[in-house]
Parts: sequence; structure tokens; C-alpha cells
Amino acid sequence: MPELPEVETICDDLRKKIINKKIVTVIVKKKNLIRNSILQFKKRIINSRIVNISRRGKLIIISLSGDNNLLIHLKMTGQLIYKLKENITAGGHGLPSPEQGMPNKYSHIIFTFSDNSQLFFNDMRQFGYMVVVNENELYNILNNNYGIEPGLPNFTLDNWLNILSNRMTTIKALLLNQKVIAGIGNIYADEICHNAGIRPQRKVNKLTIVEKKRLWRSAKYIIKKAIKKEALLFQIM
Repeated sequence: MPELPEVETICDDLRKKIINKKIVTVIVKKKNLIRNSILQFKKRIINSRIVNISRRGKLIIISLSGDNNLLIHLKMTGQLIYKLKENITAGGHGLPSPEQGMPNKYSHIIFTFSDNSQLFFNDMRQFGYMVVVNENELYNILNNNYGIEPGLPNFTLDNWLNILSNRMTTIKALLLNQKVIAGIGNIYADEICHNAGIRPQRKVNKLTIVEKKRLWRSAKYIIKKAIKKEALLFQIM
């Protein structure tokens, strides 16, 4: 599953490719991947322009002209693949390979822009989803479902210590709880614990203040380092 650094890289690349592009058609081959009605989904997207692309945790937020936002979660095997003529840019889970040709049997949602370039949402296991929401709905989703996040201003030591206070769960379970700490998955939870020299299965309430501070510094360090590494890897590819 793409985690915070991978999703950040996907958003950064899409910003370079599709900002200001107008969506002229949307093809939905798998209705289960859409959380709106298909009619409303298409109505709110077609003829909109891409205004901005951001993310919160692992959630991709594509801001559209008007009061609409396209939210995309890649989950386990999702990919976003942009194609302009024969040039393909892909981000997300490694399978299926975009070299199979676009579209392929995993291309379940297809956006076509006014310049005939296309954005494909591929998902082999179909756990990902898309939903269109307005600004008020987006505000409620972000505030009710996502906690503090490494790299954001809310990831302060005070907030971190407050979150860890009196928690009975394991460190890893806490790091994976998106409503508490956003963007971290299995890979980076383990990396953070390793960097801090603390076993992932330690109970949070058994940590010393020194260990809690060490984990906080490790979370910031690992996520920042991973974002840089993902960006460099993408440039090489």
C-alpha cells in the first residue's frame, strides 16, 4: 500500500501534469470503486478543471473548479497512471505494470482531458475508491478521520506527547491509527521504531519520556528522508 511518502510523490508528479486541464469524459467500468452515484459522480466532474492537487495522510485530494473535490484512496493495489500520447507516468502499487499498455484489464476508471491526454485509475484488487465531495464535506472528512501528521505544523512535540498519554495499545498499532497519526503504514511504522531503537510491540504506556521524544524525532526524520528518496527514485525512473 502506498504510504505518505509515495502518495506525496504521486501528488507532486500529477501537479506537473494535469493542473488546469479540463475533464471532458469519465468512464467508470467498476461501480464499486465510486462512493457517489455514477450519475452524480460524472455530473460533478465532467467539464471541470483541475485547480490543485494535495493530500492528507494517504488520501489524494484533487480540487476541481466549483465547489467540488475528487478524493482518491489507492488502498492496497491502486495506481494513478497519466498518459499523453505514448508517454506514461505511473504512481502507486507496482502491479500491474503500465508497460502492459493503457488501458489494460485493471483500468477501471478513465478520465480524458481536452488535450486527449488521459488519467487511469488502475486497481488489481479493487480496494481503492473515489468520491466527489464539496468543501464542507471535505472539511468534515479531514477533521474527523485524520490525526497529526509528520511534516505538518500540527506534528508538535506537545501534540505527540498528549496523544501518547495513557495509551494502552502497542506503539505500532498507534502509528497505524490514521485518526491519531496520519499517513504511516506498516513499512514506515517499522522503520520509525527501528530508528528509535524501540520494539514495535512495546506498550505505549510503558515508554519513558525519553523514548517518546525519540520516537517523535524518528517519525519526522524517517518520513522526511523517505519523501526525498521517493522523489529521487522517480526522477531516475
